[in-house]
Amino acid sequence: MTNEKILLGHGSGGRMTGRLIREHILRHLGNPLLDLLDDAALVDLSGCRAAFTTDSYVVRPLFFPGGNIGKLSVCGTVNDLSVMGARPRALSLSLIIEEGFAMEDLERILASIRLTADEAEVAVVTGDTKVVERGAADGLFICTAGIGTFEEGFDLSRKKIEEGDVLLLSGTIGDHGVAIFSAREEMHLSSALVSDCAPLNHLILSVLSKTDGVKFMRDPTRGGLAAVLNEIAADTGLGVVIDEAAIPIREEVRAICDLVGFDPLHLANEGKVLMVVSPDKAEIALTALRKNPLGAQASLIGRLTSSSPGKVILKTSVGGRRIVDLPESDPLPRIC
Repeated sequence: MTNEKILLGHGSGGRMTGRLIREHILRHLGNPLLDLLDDAALVDLSGCRAAFTTDSYVVRPLFFPGGNIGKLSVCGTVNDLSVMGARPRALSLSLIIEEGFAMEDLERILASIRLTADEAEVAVVTGDTKVVERGAADGLFICTAGIGTFEEGFDLSRKKIEEGDVLLLSGTIGDHGVAIFSAREEMHLSSALVSDCAPLNHLILSVLSKTDGVKFMRDPTRGGLAAVLNEIAADTGLGVVIDEAAIPIREEVRAICDLVGFDPLHLANEGKVLMVVSPDKAEIALTALRKNPLGAQASLIGRLTSSSPGKVILKTSVGGRRIVDLPESDPLPRIC
């Protein structure tokens, strides 16, 4: 342990991240709320039930097809509150700026933050600004926190998940990861592929207002869909069976993955939600998702089963089956 060093893979959302959190962070800071490792903590504020979350953004490059670090910081924070069933109310914003950073770029990023916050109907109400020496921050890092409140009757929990529940995915996977990869490698793709970066609060609330069948939600960011599904399988002790043919993937994403050896199930998304839904309410939830442009390609991709407990099984398009495991680390570090 004395010779162990932090590697980029420790921030990937894969197995290395899990070990860092369990063996080091929780060993020192663990408590009943933090130990849940939810996207946001549910806290009681003098009788008012609220969700509280925090995040940091170190994406490279700062500008990418479909967004930038500013848009990403708002979307990521809003979405972490929204998948808990909360309505985002207020954000904090801290900027760590490298000396020599172009003021024009900062203006573009701040304008994007304002535009995205307005879209999500949430305000940036407090913040902080620091400047560090050249070479100490790779341009700009952003740290956020957010707080949200709950509508009457919204009560989500992984403890409610049971055998037979189905999995709904709001749209295509891997768009953000491939958009970042193409920008980082200066691939200049001829397609119009962009990051899916978007605030999901209106989409999610539209579903929750139509049905009480949603039991649990996650936005599959670092580690991708595979990480979220493995989390559900591990936490519930149930098996997760998904259908490859039902998972929406853009042809451009599939082509890049085939070219460089990525698995789209492991790639990050920044504008998708996975919902665990009672089977008798699945059609209502799916219809509500598809009425919103952000959920137009929503699909039922699988279900929870008592077979293969704790495992995620993919039914392949050629009729086989394979285990979907967590990656040891992310092939694309610094994607958010």
